[in-house]
Amino acid sequence: MGNEISCGAKLMAPIGRREALCAALGAAGILAGRPRAAFAEARVMPPLPQDEAFMRLALEEAAKGDFPFGAVIVRGGEVVARGCNLGKTNSDPTAHGEMVAIRDFVAKQPASEVSGATLYTSGEPCPMCMSAIIWCGVGRVVFAASIEALARKIGQIMLTSRRVADAAPFARIAITGGVLASEALALFDT
Repeated sequence: MGNEISCGAKLMAPIGRREALCAALGAAGILAGRPRAAFAEARVMPPLPQDEAFMRLALEEAAKGDFPFGAVIVRGGEVVARGCNLGKTNSDPTAHGEMVAIRDFVAKQPASEVSGATLYTSGEPCPMCMSAIIWCGVGRVVFAASIEALARKIGQIMLTSRRVADAAPFARIAITGGVLASEALALFDT
């Protein structure tokens, strides 16, 4: 009984390195070969007529921030929350524009009501913000400047919002990028 491995209530005989390697490679092959449908894919969506007007509001928020990042949450054609980057002001590295807008929203109404809303943001959401957006159930994200473009102005984690959304099998989100991108990037030059 000294070399046996316990898995719950069942005892198993030990296996050698070769068998362990074969089992691991077999499992990896099964995982790699599973259908892509097991992962959600964010839908890329073209801009809608109202996108520029709401993005201008996000850019107004960005102009108020410690760094030029701002966001608005829109539900039923109305702005229901706003946020700008307050990282330095609040001594909080998580106080990105999107996170501040989400916090503004949940301070006024139940978090469940953000489900299906559209979040407009001056910069493509970082992995932290995109994860929060997904967990909230936001239905659509519209961003101005892409991660790639932002990286030429300020440090970025080079993981796009689409890659984050694609890794969330439960996510149903549309993503629109590039709305007023040049105006968002110009905020870094002021």
